[in-house]
Amino acid sequence: MHRILRLAFIVIVAFGGGLQAFAQGLDELPPDIAAFYRGLDAEQPVAPSAYRDFKPRKGPPWTIGYASSYAGNTYRAAAMDRLMNKLLPAYKAAGLVSDVIVTQSNLNDATQIQQIRQLVDQGADAIILCCSNPVALNKAVEYAYKKGVLVVSWSGYLTSPYAINTSANYTDGGYQVAKQLIEEAGGEGNFLLVSGIPGAASSESFDNGARKALAEFPDAKLVGQVAGNWTDQIAQTEVQKWLATNSNDLAGIITQGAQENGVLKAVLQSGRKVMPMSQTGEAGAACYMKKNPDWLKYAFHMWPPADEMELGFNVLIRTLEGQGPKVQSVIRSVYRVSAADYTAKISNDCSFDDPSYVEPGIQDWFPSDRAAGYFLRPSDPLTWKPGN
Repeated sequence: MHRILRLAFIVIVAFGGGLQAFAQGLDELPPDIAAFYRGLDAEQPVAPSAYRDFKPRKGPPWTIGYASSYAGNTYRAAAMDRLMNKLLPAYKAAGLVSDVIVTQSNLNDATQIQQIRQLVDQGADAIILCCSNPVALNKAVEYAYKKGVLVVSWSGYLTSPYAINTSANYTDGGYQVAKQLIEEAGGEGNFLLVSGIPGAASSESFDNGARKALAEFPDAKLVGQVAGNWTDQIAQTEVQKWLATNSNDLAGIITQGAQENGVLKAVLQSGRKVMPMSQTGEAGAACYMKKNPDWLKYAFHMWPPADEMELGFNVLIRTLEGQGPKVQSVIRSVYRVSAADYTAKISNDCSFDDPSYVEPGIQDWFPSDRAAGYFLRPSDPLTWKPGN
């Protein structure tokens, strides 16, 4: 029904005289970038950005609010480290950012809404947030917009027309990751799906893509689903409980990122043979991959936490500088890498407990020449000066 309504909306826009406005968004993107949007979650906004001609409340240096929804996993810790120890010092030195104010809502939407409004009232010029429910924060985002405050969601999306969303294409990513794993498992058998945080946009998008892949294999069956909350300890506990109460042989485990270490530990402690399981970032599981080269052929770069944070922050700064994002959602593709290339950065004396991440690096994840394609008036965000 949602897909039908979205298609109807596009038709209405076109025949109602709004075709030019719609064409201003996706049609302005270079073809290689536009390809990243194929298979995107049907609910993710792709209309022209409300910030095409945005001007902040004042000039730099700007105060940035980080309305974080959760701090209880290694993913958020890696992102926070990049924000506070690399991005903030660099943009401070450039005279563009004065401070980053951080709040934590611990997965409570009402608290996060209140914190967003407080950041606006305290003088934040822009707010960045992560991985939230796609609709719960919309009123708070509108409040910020009406006060002249930019809101950017990284590693997930909001449906508000007043937000900019930045991430990989998680629906297509879930599809690619699941399809590859099913193929590595022989195209048949029972599979367990380990989701992230139920209700979070990126978690739901991945799961939708994974189910699409499963539907393409008649002999592959989804026999269970648990929520790992993108947290190793929770994922380990939930998978252990499932394995203890289900005698099904598993051909593979399709798991989201930020919890692969926990899923692997659960299987190792169960006494079962370690079956194929998807790999999208955690270094502990990548260590197991390195020490067992026949286990998997491929892994994926899908949601590298520090690089995803930097992508979002880059878009935020560019928008404050008046560079004019073309589309509401800045999307890039996920990509597959061989096991050898994926584990190349992992040392031979690695540990299965390593909580760090295998990341491609921002020069590959969001290079400046590609970033320019998403903006009307692109410029290097660090060297930009007022009046450029």
